[in-house]
Amino acid sequence: MKPVTVFALIGLLALAACGPVPASPTEAPTATTPPETRTLRVMTHDSFDISEEVLAAFEAQHNATVEILQAGDAGVVLNQAILSRDNPLADVLYGVDNTLLSRALEADIFDPYTSPLLAEIPDHLELDPQHRALPVDYGDVCLNYDKAWFAEQDLTPPANLEDLVKPEYRGLTVVENPATSSPGLAFMLATIGHFGETGAYTWLDYWADLRDNGVLVTEGWEDAYWGQFTYGSGGEGDRPIVVSYASSPPVEVYFAEEPFEEAPTAAVVGDSSCFRQIEFVGILKGAQNRDLAEAWVDFMLGTTFQEDIPLHMFMFPANQNAALPEVFAKFAVIPEHPAEVSYDAIEANREAWVEAWTEVVLR
Repeated sequence: MKPVTVFALIGLLALAACGPVPASPTEAPTATTPPETRTLRVMTHDSFDISEEVLAAFEAQHNATVEILQAGDAGVVLNQAILSRDNPLADVLYGVDNTLLSRALEADIFDPYTSPLLAEIPDHLELDPQHRALPVDYGDVCLNYDKAWFAEQDLTPPANLEDLVKPEYRGLTVVENPATSSPGLAFMLATIGHFGETGAYTWLDYWADLRDNGVLVTEGWEDAYWGQFTYGSGGEGDRPIVVSYASSPPVEVYFAEEPFEEAPTAAVVGDSSCFRQIEFVGILKGAQNRDLAEAWVDFMLGTTFQEDIPLHMFMFPANQNAALPEVFAKFAVIPEHPAEVSYDAIEANREAWVEAWTEVVLR
């Protein structure tokens, strides 16, 4: 709560304690009195970002003030929403992805809302047929590699997951711990979708081979990319292969001090070598401003907001009519066949999978 709100509340309480205050005739509402500005509270993860002018456009159109409540990573945000469901902290929750979706739906924290903008969202991104959680954006967690490093070493870059366990790639890869990192979890799921849990060679067999081939595990993406990856660390790291995003190469071009003819890094997007994260928005049960919450969901799915996503949250817009910025259109590669693991399977097995991974890789 902002200090000015607190002070205003204290002042009102003091007036109430002194008894009723007669209204002045000049203070009575008139036909020209503008409607009172309402506040919409949007609960989200710390990676949420939006242009000031885009946010201002919504506020002006709906005579509203939008409060963005950033509460940590997506898992922490969902925990808070579940714990406060009887007295919700916000009207809208954004940022639950398909690794957490079934948990959110089972907790029954969302009210259904069939936005008219869903007609512009591809069906494969809509995972909840009851429309309690509506897709806003997506991004693929993939292996990334440093092009210059491989050229200097005269070594062919990896084309798929299997390449990483070959002798020539020994000690070249850094990944994130799935117990502590969202991209780490997504990459683990990619290996489960790719290799499966049964058969002659399972996902755990693959991780055992990765371990034996010198894979490095970090706690989070920042350390992996900026600390260990040869390109991200500016040469300070010694790992030319890192688990990151398919959107990382165009982002590198966008933030580069010098213009690039081609991206300095590339994503490995072979069949089932990536895992697609889809992020959703939903109206929380007990929302104080239901109509305003519906308007916000429509706004998030509309092209104005959607076209703001790539260069602020570095994800791809869910709305198929949203135009990509030039740097994404030119340098981004979207995997055609990401690994598939149902969100029901993820919910049922996530903890067991992470524990099994920990036993094989770290113990």
